[in-house]
Amino acid sequence: MTKLRVGLLFGGRSGEHEVSIISARAIAKALSAEENSNKYEILPFYIQKDGFWQAGETAQQVLESGVAMENPAVTPNLWQFPPLTAEIELWFPILHGPNGEDGTIQGLLTLMQKPFVGSGVLGSATGMDKIGMKTAFAQAGLPQVKYKAITREQVWSNSCVFPKLCDEIEATLGYPCFVKPANLGSSVGITKVRSRRELEAALDNAATYDRRIIVEAGVVAREVECAVLGNDNPKASVIGEITFDSDFYDYETKYTEGKADLFIPANLPEAIVQKIQEMALQAFAAVDAAGLARVDFFYVEATGEILINEINTLPGFTATSMYPQLWANTGVPFPQLVDQLIQLAMERHSAAKI
Repeated sequence: MTKLRVGLLFGGRSGEHEVSIISARAIAKALSAEENSNKYEILPFYIQKDGFWQAGETAQQVLESGVAMENPAVTPNLWQFPPLTAEIELWFPILHGPNGEDGTIQGLLTLMQKPFVGSGVLGSATGMDKIGMKTAFAQAGLPQVKYKAITREQVWSNSCVFPKLCDEIEATLGYPCFVKPANLGSSVGITKVRSRRELEAALDNAATYDRRIIVEAGVVAREVECAVLGNDNPKASVIGEITFDSDFYDYETKYTEGKADLFIPANLPEAIVQKIQEMALQAFAAVDAAGLARVDFFYVEATGEILINEINTLPGFTATSMYPQLWANTGVPFPQLVDQLIQLAMERHSAAKI
């Protein structure tokens, strides 16, 4: 039986470079599991922090060690793919954040005319940009917290415009609120603010990360998540809940073992579970996602209200990541999950040729 040559693409030019390496190691282990070892040949491709692609021994070394290259090789003036890319039959990108799950790499892989795991350009870009994502959710009729979209120009404008902007945020959203760069993942650059002084500093900080910024009203609620798997007829997993002692679910809390507790399945009324699953599938369709996604919600227990927070079209696959754990508790173990993702990628690629 001929093995399918899978290009495992990881690293990338984002603040989530190290998380991507950890996710890639977990996926490589799952593809090498007994039930998959006769199906797939793994060819690792490591994207350095400067954007240069490494294959072969260098990529394998990073994958095995789990450590990013501290002193990457000097990037040549003429940028090019490693020759091994021509051998790939299917791509498995596990790149988190900008230049990885925002549609850029998906566009490149589409031009290669090879199947790849996950959403295409539209689903990835819409799912990454929080303003575009919320616009799609609103169009689909999904309830959300109040928010305001602003630009770096408004934040760094003259002294007359900025105070008025802060006045408007205070009047419409109040405190506490969250200031977020629109196009970063894993809570990078996010600040919880409770005063005018903190708001001004948070806006300035977010503007250093992105030219598009979103400010969201705070809400007292339980944080719950649902995983989605599939293409045109996706399925929703059981619901998981996250609890933590930190001020909010920031980068350190997400990726440090023991900082957050995951409860799977979440202790929720059955009617609430079904509603969250329905909304997760609606969100998946709203952004035109494919393959996989994790959808995050706020459950306001006092009122029974369910508010959609965001969708992540390329969620983490680390030991503490919610997505694989949700499917494991739904009856789909990790090796079977990555196998299904590859089959879904093949299915989607074949459908695109019709």
